[in-house]
Amino acid sequence: MLEQLLQGDQAAEPVRFQLVFLGMLLSFICGQTTAWVYMFTHSGLSYSRSYVNALVVLPFLVSTVMMVLSNNLVTAFGLMALFAIVRFRNILRDTLDTCYILSAITLGMACGTGRHGTAIAGLILLSIILLYLHFTSFGNRQRYDVILNLQWTRPLGELSNFDLLLRRHSRVTTCASQRLLEGADGADLSYRLLLRDPSRMADLMDEVKAFEGATRVTGLTAQDESEL
Repeated sequence: MLEQLLQGDQAAEPVRFQLVFLGMLLSFICGQTTAWVYMFTHSGLSYSRSYVNALVVLPFLVSTVMMVLSNNLVTAFGLMALFAIVRFRNILRDTLDTCYILSAITLGMACGTGRHGTAIAGLILLSIILLYLHFTSFGNRQRYDVILNLQWTRPLGELSNFDLLLRRHSRVTTCASQRLLEGADGADLSYRLLLRDPSRMADLMDEVKAFEGATRVTGLTAQDESEL
């Protein structure tokens, strides 16, 4: 039995094992490249690491599906029926969860249609891809460590010294929002900081609270921007 599995697909039109691996690897490279381009060019407010991972996995799964179908009309209609069940009977909020469902369906169809070689190659490479995405945290974008909110009660022209304080602790300092106070000097300010040493966040907060003109100081640690 093991020899039959390793010999390749046992369907009506067997597929060469080497070509199966080549097609799957090429689809993974295409998905990886697409994901990198998306990460580099994304500029919207909502960013999801799960969606980026799905961009890597989906081309691989589609490639496997096409190998399983292989111009078989009956198999194609069976696949459509299974996808309809997943789409309309279950609500999956995570994009990557959908990929897991799709992979389970695809591998099950490969086994059921006698394409054992395709099933083995798909299972091995898919497991490697998913473990790679997990252990490398692929798709994360850490652009800042701290969200600093405060009320500045002095004239805005005197912010230069305060900015110097922030730059001593951070490699990147971005003023995300500035709302002027009504009937008084100053403004409500919000900063995004990429710290030089994240372990010294407490020191930064102490210095900011002690700085003349800075009141109502609050700090929020941004562990991962990818789920915004």
